[in-house]
Amino acid sequence: MKDRETLLEFPCTYPLKVMGRNTEEIEAMARSIIEKQIPQAREVCYSSRVSSGDKYLSITITLVAHSHDQLKAIYSELSSSNLVLVTL
Repeated sequence: MKDRETLLEFPCTYPLKVMGRNTEEIEAMARSIIEKQIPQAREVCYSSRVSSGDKYLSITITLVAHSHDQLKAIYSELSSSNLVLVTL
């Protein structure tokens, strides 16, 4: 079904990137937010990469999104964390 607010057709596979300082807390926080919004763990895949200077961590989260509202809630919660510098 096509959502009126976006060109995406739901459900769809959606890649999301979260960047912040390289700490254990950012990865745990991101997983916690995603697991709250998407309880079906089989619909989520995580990969991470540390910057060349080991200062920053980039987490790519590929998930199955079911609605625009669900994506908005995920972005909102991630962006409101002081651990997150950028969400894409």
